[in-house]
Amino acid sequence: MTAPVLGKLEWQLASAVPELLAEPTRDALGDLPAYAVAIDPELADTAAFCAEYDVPMAASANCVIVLGKRGGESSYAAVLVLADDRADVNGVIRKHLGVRKISFAAQDDAVSTTGMEYGGITPIGLPAEWPVLVDEGVVQAGLVVIGSGIRASKILIDGAELAKLPSATVLALAQR
Repeated sequence: MTAPVLGKLEWQLASAVPELLAEPTRDALGDLPAYAVAIDPELADTAAFCAEYDVPMAASANCVIVLGKRGGESSYAAVLVLADDRADVNGVIRKHLGVRKISFAAQDDAVSTTGMEYGGITPIGLPAEWPVLVDEGVVQAGLVVIGSGIRASKILIDGAELAKLPSATVLALAQR
């Protein structure tokens, strides 16, 4: 299988480079057709990554962890939107999750509950009970770059494959 070309990176089948994936990501990847590449961890943040490696922002997707609260109960969810979009956290996402209050999860909580590095959190390998809300723009984008669970690498995958994750729901999440 020929690796796709995106940016100035040499992508490899993710299954061939398991050391480039966080343990929960590696365990959950299964036979998803994904590619991985090592990057400078100092350039893991989307804007820096895209600028350095010539990857369009529209071909990158960000995964954020949100924490919703209702009636004394708290629950986490992952939200995936294209890097050049903003997630409608207080509107669509809050209503879909049925929570009264919602916020971005604290960095320490996001790291400890996912087993992934901040700045590398990915929807692949999150706790099974967490909803993964995928913006329809990600699903329609074709190949997208997402985190690998660590800051020192990235994953390249067809956005439509992310809609197939066990707890994924595709919604119009972005404020464009």
